[in-house]
Amino acid sequence: MKGSISQDGSAGIASAKNVEPDDAGARLDRWFKRHFPSLSHGHLEKLLRTGQVRVDGKRAKAGDRLEAGQAIRIPPQLKHDTVTERAVAPRETSLKDADRKFIEGLVIHEDASTFVLNKPSGIASQGGSGIGRHIDGLLEGLQGKKRQRPRLIHRLDRDTSGVLVVARTLSAAASLSESLRRRDARKIYWALTKGVPRPHRGVIKLALAKAGRKGQDERMAAADADEADAKSATTYYAVMGTAADQYAWVALRPVTGRTHQLRAHLAYIGTPIVGDFKYGGRDAKGLGELEDRLHLHARSIDIAHPEGGRLKAVAPLPPHMAHAWKLFGFDAKSEGDPFAEERRR
Repeated sequence: MKGSISQDGSAGIASAKNVEPDDAGARLDRWFKRHFPSLSHGHLEKLLRTGQVRVDGKRAKAGDRLEAGQAIRIPPQLKHDTVTERAVAPRETSLKDADRKFIEGLVIHEDASTFVLNKPSGIASQGGSGIGRHIDGLLEGLQGKKRQRPRLIHRLDRDTSGVLVVARTLSAAASLSESLRRRDARKIYWALTKGVPRPHRGVIKLALAKAGRKGQDERMAAADADEADAKSATTYYAVMGTAADQYAWVALRPVTGRTHQLRAHLAYIGTPIVGDFKYGGRDAKGLGELEDRLHLHARSIDIAHPEGGRLKAVAPLPPHMAHAWKLFGFDAKSEGDPFAEERRR
């Protein structure tokens, strides 16, 4: 094998590492961060710029996505930089037993590439200002013997319950994220509204823009589509059942995924979701035995599976919504798709 001269002038022989299946879909810079943790990003960029790091013999960029089996050229000065145990071995979870049992109890589907969780209302999907405990922070409890920590591929609002898809590998995360980007994911939500939408079936097309002060006062408001900060938003809806024209079980299929889209759209047409005081004010208060909690649930998802075919999952209602469904005689076990006809058009 021919010798080479490294960028700093030292002689040596380059080596190569093949991309393993678990690393498929990772960015090249993230691959180096995992396998050569002492290598700085600036140094890596220099190695890429000078052609000392290559993928399958070709020049590459830090953001390039990797495929299983590809050969990554490792410059001589890096070949003795060993991978730390923390980087390659399954981590010992630091979660408390109660948190581990909690996250395990949310799993409603599991296979080699994915988990599907039934997220409870009242817990955030990810961390942020003032948020301590959240789903993303508990996912290491599902890591098991895999090297890679599971990853969220989408989110639900803190007070929205239901289907949440988690990728078990980088390649699965890349595949699922691409499906979401192409809108090849069919999500159906259930809501209990105060009042009955008229007509019973329809589509709401209403652009939304952020309004109010950042934080608890921030909300999405109706906007003209040509406004600078406005984002188009489309929601199909179908009334599945009613209770004396005071309440309605409404199925919703969002085409777009704007913040608080379903909540803002239903409030705009005069039928806010029960418990949604941010958008419905006093009109969102449920009477009698109904709890003052948001009655919005991500019921099901149908998305392309990373390994082929479709991933389909249905999440049972949370206790406060199951109670409302029983109170009004709605069918909590229904799995029909009220938008099947619209899908064929």
